[in-house]
Amino acid sequence: MTIPELDLARIQRWCDARVPEHLWDKIKVEGDVAARHVTIVEVRPPWNGKGDHTRSPIARLRYTKKTGLWSLYWRDRNQKFHAYDIEPTPTVQVLLDHIASSGDPIFFG
Repeated sequence: MTIPELDLARIQRWCDARVPEHLWDKIKVEGDVAARHVTIVEVRPPWNGKGDHTRSPIARLRYTKKTGLWSLYWRDRNQKFHAYDIEPTPTVQVLLDHIASSGDPIFFG
């Protein structure tokens, strides 16, 4: 895996802090890790108590090993990701802070 472990831990802490622990059985934010990116997803139990949890992608954080930079992507209604208008950064926390505090409804609207 090319993603730095420290950044993965930082993303996991950020996801855990999005929803108070006592509500995790109703809603949770998680990071789905792939080789070169982490997809931030909202996880909810099935509405009728039967079946699998729903996993709705919110954003994607892509890591480029060659440059050491993180980039932010947003998801459209067709489940496709597009580059978000923010400069890539070596610090993933900058992008996490932007998702949390930008007020852009494209993430948590």
